[in-house]
Amino acid sequence: MEQINNIQVVPCTSSNYLRPFRVHYNQNGTKKSWDFMQTHDSVSVLIFNTTSHCFILVKQFRPAVYMSEWERSKPKPLQPAEEESAEAPPTEAKVPEENQTGDSSEETASPQPPASAGVTYELCAGLVDKPNLSLEEIARQEVLEECGYDVPVTKLRKITSYRSGVGVTGSKQTMFYAEVSEENRVGEGGGKPQEGELIEVVKVPLHEAMTFAFDESLPKTMGVIFSFIWFHSNMSPKYKISTNV
Repeated sequence: MEQINNIQVVPCTSSNYLRPFRVHYNQNGTKKSWDFMQTHDSVSVLIFNTTSHCFILVKQFRPAVYMSEWERSKPKPLQPAEEESAEAPPTEAKVPEENQTGDSSEETASPQPPASAGVTYELCAGLVDKPNLSLEEIARQEVLEECGYDVPVTKLRKITSYRSGVGVTGSKQTMFYAEVSEENRVGEGGGKPQEGELIEVVKVPLHEAMTFAFDESLPKTMGVIFSFIWFHSNMSPKYKISTNV
C-alpha cells in the first residue's frame, strides 16, 4: 500500500463506474446547465465487535484523494494528455530530479507526496452493482470480503440512507449497522486481490472512537464520523462505556 510510482494521468474515455454528462434545463424561467457524473449507488456498514468492544474499519489507498492532495501542493493543476494526441504516450507525473532526494525549492514543481497522502479510513462499503442481490445481501458480501466476518443478513440493521456528492454524482448510500464477535470471523478480509483491492482491516476501540472521529490528522470519510456519532447516541448506553465525547 505504501509503494506508489509510475503515475500517469490520461483522459477517461470510458469507464464501468462513472459516466460524465451535461444536463440543460429551465428553472423558474431561467435556462441553466449542470455537469454531473452518473455512477452506482453504494452501501456501507458500521461494524462493532462485541467481543473486543471495538469498531472494524478499513484502510486503503484512494487515487482520487492522493491526486487531490498532490494538486494542492502544485503551482499549476496537473493536466491529462490531450485527446487529440491519440498516438502520443500518456503524460507521466514525474518527480523532478532535484526533488527526488526530498529537497524542496520554490522554483521547482512540488515533489510527489508519499503514498500515505492518499490513504483513508473508511467504513466497510461497496457498490450496488449486482441487480439480483438486495442491499443487505450486498452489504453482507462486502463485510465478508473486506473484513472477514460472516454476518447473517438478518443481523444487518439499517441506520439510514443519504445522498453523497450531491453536486457531482447525486448517488445514494445506504448505511447499515452490524454486531460481530470473534465467532463470526471466518477470514482475514482484505478485499479481492484479483480485482486490485488492497485493504487493511483496522480496529478502533470504543472508548477512543470519538477522539478518532475528530482527529483531522487521520484522513477519513464522513461516514465514519456520522456512524460513530450515531452509535454514541443509540448504542453506547447498551455497553455502558464512555466514547469520549
